[in-house]
Amino acid sequence: MVSHDPTVRSFSRAEFLRLMAAAGIAVAAGPGGVAAAAPIRRKPIPKTGEELPMVGLGTWQTFDVGADAAARKPLSEVLRVLFDAGGKTIDSSPMYGSSEQVVGDLLAESNAHAKAFLATKVWTSGKDAGVQQMENSFRRMRTERMDLMQVHNLLDWRTHLATLQRWKELGRVRYVGITHYTSSALDDLCAVIEKHPVDFVQMAYSISVRDAEKRLLPLAADKGVAVLVNRPFEGGTLFRSARAKPLPPWAVDVDCKTWGQFFLKFILAHPAVTCVIPGTSKPHHMMDNVAAGYGRLPGLRDRDRMAAYVESL
Repeated sequence: MVSHDPTVRSFSRAEFLRLMAAAGIAVAAGPGGVAAAAPIRRKPIPKTGEELPMVGLGTWQTFDVGADAAARKPLSEVLRVLFDAGGKTIDSSPMYGSSEQVVGDLLAESNAHAKAFLATKVWTSGKDAGVQQMENSFRRMRTERMDLMQVHNLLDWRTHLATLQRWKELGRVRYVGITHYTSSALDDLCAVIEKHPVDFVQMAYSISVRDAEKRLLPLAADKGVAVLVNRPFEGGTLFRSARAKPLPPWAVDVDCKTWGQFFLKFILAHPAVTCVIPGTSKPHHMMDNVAAGYGRLPGLRDRDRMAAYVESL
């Protein structure tokens, strides 16, 4: 990524804009002549046509910091970077420790709830337990209506989807989804999508883990299901593999300046992918991630060449 300086601090506006430019993010004059990033690319949510910025934020591990003010400070900067670039999606789960609470608190402190597309999950068994857990998520994230509620890892999905369809009719949730993080669960995700009217599916997909291309991504496109991608860097494994290796010179043809942008643009170029949600607690990494939402995207031949290059490392 751009930098790995462990020092955490707030950025001045001038420093922030310099870092945005270094990450490849276009900067333009906003209202009142104030410099701001031009919005990143968007893709439509198939069921409604609502446009969602292509790069969002995951909160697994990175936002599980509890009430620690020092640990929360860089996370507030991460959210600022996301919003300044025009990003919206913040994905969490009750499985992620204090992450939902931290997200809700930070959004409230910066009066930024209106900027966010909030997504979380239900991760328990039984109708009553699911309802209680989801009510807790609303409270922690400080919202009366959730943009997207997902069944985490398909746990008791039949029960929870029934509840969520009713909540959607009542306006408590805007979209309903299902998730998993392993390739072994792709067939199960497909089975749900084929028979149930979900709006979103979330799964793992990367330049080296491409099992979803065989069936799930084409099926999602056919059924009009939006796709959120988790684990785009394979938990950091991709960076370890590419460490000290140069980007190919032709990466400039698709406006990639860093390995992070290279990995993310490969994913975003797939026509079925709606949004990718890499997790980070570092503002400069968030800057690099949102930079993938700018400039040219790879074509089919570009993607084949990108995957072959990574495989050769």
